[in-house]
Amino acid sequence: MTSINTIFKHKLAQYLAVLLLAYLFFQFGIPILSTIFTGVAAPVPAHLLWTIYMPIVALVLLLFVSANEAAWQEFKAPLRTLVVEQENRRVVLLRRVLLVAVPLLAGLFTFFQISATVTAPAGLRSIHPADPGTITVGGEQFVLQGLRNPLRGENGEVATADIEAGHEIYITHCVFCHGDALNGEGMFADGLRPRPANFTDSGTIAQLSESYVFWRVAKGGPGLPVEGTPWNSAMPAWEDELTVTEMWQVIAYLYHGAGPNIFPAERATSE
Repeated sequence: MTSINTIFKHKLAQYLAVLLLAYLFFQFGIPILSTIFTGVAAPVPAHLLWTIYMPIVALVLLLFVSANEAAWQEFKAPLRTLVVEQENRRVVLLRRVLLVAVPLLAGLFTFFQISATVTAPAGLRSIHPADPGTITVGGEQFVLQGLRNPLRGENGEVATADIEAGHEIYITHCVFCHGDALNGEGMFADGLRPRPANFTDSGTIAQLSESYVFWRVAKGGPGLPVEGTPWNSAMPAWEDELTVTEMWQVIAYLYHGAGPNIFPAERATSE
């Protein structure tokens, strides 16, 4: 016990121990806490764990250790010994083992990452599955066939005030996934599968009627039919947060802000 206590009094051992605890927290603690508080496990994506979270923890710990010269020298001492020691045979042997093992492990990791694997064909997934025909939002029933955005006038235009209101709603609720430029490159996009829709792409909302987009916004991923599996959208059902008018406003903003060639499918058909 005394030897263990002596080891963990050393700055390098403390550094490695905290790194290990941070990894365990991100890998297992966050999903457990998420399950406790929300009922749904929310694991940290592996690529974010190793490209953002763990490097930040390692950097902060290095800054902390190097803030004191004595602590910094203590931290470096074992590493320096490992690199330059020539007399201690055990240290020399350990160095040689590491010089062989580290490249070997890196090579094996790379090999398994890029090697082809034999898997069953992926199930077919409909990106834009058929809408249910009728939905209920806010206690009101909507027949989607032929439904138009009530904010559009006879000329098909939406008042500037409604577009600006839709912009505010987008910035408050949607920008984190779909991005400032409506291109699906929001700050959370890399952590989602499938990625958020790129509204500036002519293959997304430009092919859809506003009634279809209204259904998707209102019901989100939970409202997708079985054809949308196995990778249902991560988008929440916004009917729980927004009013019907607010949803139509944000939809109007999507078509307005996505570019001059992006407009509802029903308008493209009529033109």
